[in-house]
Amino acid sequence: MRLDPRYGDRPPLLIDLPPLAGPHPVVQQRRRLQAHLEALDDDAWRHPSRCDGWSAQDVVTHLTSTNQFWDLSVQQGLAGEPTTFLASFDPVASPAELVAQHGHRTPAETLAAFSSSNQALLATVVALDEVQHEVMAEAPPGHLPIRHVLDHALWDAWVHERDIRLPQRDAPMEDPNEVLTCLRYAAALGRAVSLAAGTGPGSAVVTATDLGERLVVEVLGDQVRVHGGDAPPDAHHLGGRATELVEMLSRRDVGRPRPAAAEWLSAGLAQVFDELAAP
Repeated sequence: MRLDPRYGDRPPLLIDLPPLAGPHPVVQQRRRLQAHLEALDDDAWRHPSRCDGWSAQDVVTHLTSTNQFWDLSVQQGLAGEPTTFLASFDPVASPAELVAQHGHRTPAETLAAFSSSNQALLATVVALDEVQHEVMAEAPPGHLPIRHVLDHALWDAWVHERDIRLPQRDAPMEDPNEVLTCLRYAAALGRAVSLAAGTGPGSAVVTATDLGERLVVEVLGDQVRVHGGDAPPDAHHLGGRATELVEMLSRRDVGRPRPAAAEWLSAGLAQVFDELAAP
């Protein structure tokens, strides 16, 4: 199923919460992942990941291409010409095709390509100021403020880092700022990518019991908004540890059935990844 991003000045997704202190956690996460990859031997690069049919090396190949996209997206947004590349993007077929094209690379070559893309992206991110974080650029839901584009970049690689490391019995650190940023974004993403399919109104309360975070996710017409205010009386409710919640909302197996609220919130992702038929 192809994405159907919405472009223009009104973002389909908005997180109306105070920003977390410090630099965007995408910087720390990418630096940690690169350091981890630099220590892997060839067997670890070939080890199966949680992504069906992909090795750890395949996941890193994918992350190299996404790094390049995020850097270009932010740069073009800052130039006043936000991209629209994802209008024809297939989240299932397109990444698989790209990984297959680079299947001949050695682990050392894959690491070099990832490191180069990582450094370029981080140089762009660390140079951003507060005003530039509000400039519109492209992400899978459509045109979003750059701060939310970076949220997507973090969420995607945070989940993929776990896709690489957990099968090798090497759980990455769970930094609260990274996890909270991923949770805030993932809570809204599923409904945001299904807006074009005519998703109806609805809401959910998401509570991370270990980090003391309570989020309200509301579908309000053509926008999904995340805030910390009052929730409608008929809102879905989802609670648990923050990391487990992010995994559920990212359609990863957490070893127990996914609650109804998590299914409602993540249904759009299930559709674009061909797990469910579109409505």
